[in-house]
Amino acid sequence: MKPPDSLALRFGSRSVLLPKRATAVALSIVVLLLLATAASVAVGNGRTVGWRAVEALLGGENAFARRTVFDYRLPRVVAGAVAGAALGLAGCLTQTLARNRLATPDLVGVNDGATVGVLITVLGSTTASIGAWWAGPLGAVIAAAAVVAVAGGLGTAGYRVLVVGLALSVTIDAVTDLVLARQPVDVARGVWGWTIGNLNARGYEVATPVLLGLAVLVPPALLASRKLNVLRFGDDTAATLGVVPGRWRLYALAVAVGLAGLAVGIGGPIAFVAMAAPILATRLAGTARVPIVTAALSGALLVVCADTLGRAFGPVEVPVGVLASLLGGPFLLWVLLSRKDS
Repeated sequence: MKPPDSLALRFGSRSVLLPKRATAVALSIVVLLLLATAASVAVGNGRTVGWRAVEALLGGENAFARRTVFDYRLPRVVAGAVAGAALGLAGCLTQTLARNRLATPDLVGVNDGATVGVLITVLGSTTASIGAWWAGPLGAVIAAAAVVAVAGGLGTAGYRVLVVGLALSVTIDAVTDLVLARQPVDVARGVWGWTIGNLNARGYEVATPVLLGLAVLVPPALLASRKLNVLRFGDDTAATLGVVPGRWRLYALAVAVGLAGLAVGIGGPIAFVAMAAPILATRLAGTARVPIVTAALSGALLVVCADTLGRAFGPVEVPVGVLASLLGGPFLLWVLLSRKDS
């Protein structure tokens, strides 16, 4: 029997059920993301700003404007959108896994582990290079394994993992600051700018491999979301329906860790996006299902908008991580004080 809020799409003998509300919300966010992309490429220095940049994006004939847009600005927007989508997905999985809206990769030590992984690749460098994107997932895996080991497993409520993750996050932050303090000034300044979340000089060279990794991890994330949706009814009910709780929690955590590591590999630990995107997605799409797709699109939109705002005012660029943190404080208070369950 078809659920009343779903639309059935038939392909021969097969059919797919699309939730009407979630689909409408996802399509709306896609439209907003396209508009945000146009606004982002329109912001910058020089003559290629405003409508001139948008015209170049839409296929204008000005060669200089097209080169500015397609070689410099659009790659940065794509990198930010990919990072945001990965953060939104990771946050959605960890929040659902722990049944706690505060249980996101940036608050349980995973993002900090990924940051250290990338930081290690530039220790001793004299070029102040950002580092290798692939070190992000590796560091995230090590941090997640440490959190689960110290917490004694994932549990069912997620509070122990959250507390251990916070302790590990504080420790890693202190070690990171200590390491940077012992580096040459130029290296420390360049790397520090990335450790607070920065998309400067990031483009297709990192967005492409991370996008491929995202494409690989999205199907497992969708599968995990279906099982986590069952686990929300309790372990006993899930076991009755054939879902092994421990196995699927570990599976979902592994996918979330990979996604968070990929995101950090692009733009550093961009704060609060992994928390905000799933909450917004749930408020918009409803609580009937785990909003995997909507959370990913919301994360992409949040990062693109934050990066655009950071470049829109004044000659000095505000890193996307700083702006996200400024917006994240009031958002966190809203989440904590809100009485509406999501």
